Amino acid sequence: MNAQLKEIQVEQVDVVIIGGGPAGLAAAAELYRRGIHNLLVIEREKQLGGILRQCIHDGFGLTRFQTALSGPEYAQRFIDTIEELNIPYITDATVLEVTHERQVTAVTREGMRTWQAKAVILTMGCRERTRGAIGIPGERPTGVLTAGVAQAYMNLFNTMPAKEVVILGSGDIGMIMARRLTLEGAHVKAVFEIQPYPSGLPRNIEQCLNDYDIPLYLSHGITAIHGNTRLTGVTVSKVDENFKPIPGTEKEYKCDTLILSVGLIPENELSLDAGVILDERTRGALVDENFQTAAEGIFAAGNVLHVHDLVDFVSIEAESLADSVAKYVIEGSLKPAAISINTDCNIGYTVPQRVSGEKEFTLSLRVKRPMKDCRIVVRQAGKEVAVKKMKKAIPAEMIRFVISHEKLVSGSDLEVCVEC
Repeated sequence: MNAQLKEIQVEQVDVVIIGGGPAGLAAAAELYRRGIHNLLVIEREKQLGGILRQCIHDGFGLTRFQTALSGPEYAQRFIDTIEELNIPYITDATVLEVTHERQVTAVTREGMRTWQAKAVILTMGCRERTRGAIGIPGERPTGVLTAGVAQAYMNLFNTMPAKEVVILGSGDIGMIMARRLTLEGAHVKAVFEIQPYPSGLPRNIEQCLNDYDIPLYLSHGITAIHGNTRLTGVTVSKVDENFKPIPGTEKEYKCDTLILSVGLIPENELSLDAGVILDERTRGALVDENFQTAAEGIFAAGNVLHVHDLVDFVSIEAESLADSVAKYVIEGSLKPAAISINTDCNIGYTVPQRVSGEKEFTLSLRVKRPMKDCRIVVRQAGKEVAVKKMKKAIPAEMIRFVISHEKLVSGSDLEVCVEC
C-alpha cells in the first residue's frame, strides 16, 4: 500500500502562548484588550488553569483581586475571561519545538500542527525537583513523592497516599500538604529543612505547621531511605554550614511516605531549542524590561522565567508582558536593552537582567539570606537611582519595586546591593 505523506500546513497567527496556566491566561486576556485578537493559547493538560486546578487551599487573589480565593477559583476568573472574549485555545496538546524564527510545532488531538507567529510567549511554568535531583542515598521503595504529586493524588483523584509522613523541605507546597494530610487523618511527624532558615512563606509556617503542632527542624537533611517494596523509614542528620551531615547526629524516623518539597525548576527545554539564553541563577531566561528574551520576538513570564511565591505576581507580570508584546507585534521591534543589572553577594538574582533605560520598569529580586533593617539600593555611576527600605528581607519573599527611567543614563550599568 502506497501511503502519501500529507504536508503540514503552516498557520499564520500574531501570537502563540505556550502554557494555559495563570501567566498564559493573564497574558492572553491582556493581549486581546490591547487589540491583538489573532492569538492562540496551547495547553498540555486537558483543561486550562495549570497547577491552580489542584491548589484547593485559599490565599490566592489577595493582591490581584483584593479577595481570598482558592486556586481553582482564581484560575476560573481568567478562564471565564478567555471564554467571554472568545480567545482561541487548544488543550491536550504538546509543543514539540519552538524555532528561533518563532515557528511552533505541536501534537494535538487532530494531529501535527504548525504555526508561524510574529511573537511567542513562553509561560510553561515550572516542575518540582525530585529525589534524583538532590541525590538522597538508600533504597528505592515506593512511597517517595514530590509535594505536587501528593497534592494531585488527594485533590484531583481523591486518593490518600500516606498514613505516617515525613516531609523534606519547607517549601510552600510541602507545608500546605502537611496541613492537608493532617486534616485527612495522616500523621505528619516532622518537616526537615537543610537550610538554616525556612524556604517557604511565614504565613504558611504559621497556618500549616504551628497551628497543627507539626515540628520544623532547620539545618537537617535526610541521609538514607529505608524499605524494600514500600518505604519503612528514613535517617535524618543535622548538617553543618556546608550542608554536610554531622556524624553522631543521626536519628531514625519510621514512616510509609516521604514527601519532597525541595524547590522548583523552570520548564525551559523548549526555550533552549529556540535559542533563548538562560540565567544560571534563576534557571529561567535572561530578559529585558519588556520580558523579551535573547531570541527576538520570544518573551517569557511567570514561573518559567523565575519562581514566584505568589500567583498574583505571576498574573501581574504576564499582563505587563502583554503590553510589550502588543507593541512588538504592532511596531515590529522594541528598544534594545544595553544597560546590564549587576548585584552584590547578598542578592540571589534580579529580573529583568538588563534594561533599555527608555521606560519605567518593575525590578523583582530575592535576597540570599534573612536580613533585618536593611536597604535595597540601586545605583548607576555611583548615584542612587532607587532605594527600598526593608524591616525584614527573607529569601522566601520576592521583593518588587518600581524603577523610574528618568534617572537612568545610557552607557552605564546598574548596581543593586543590600545595605544593613
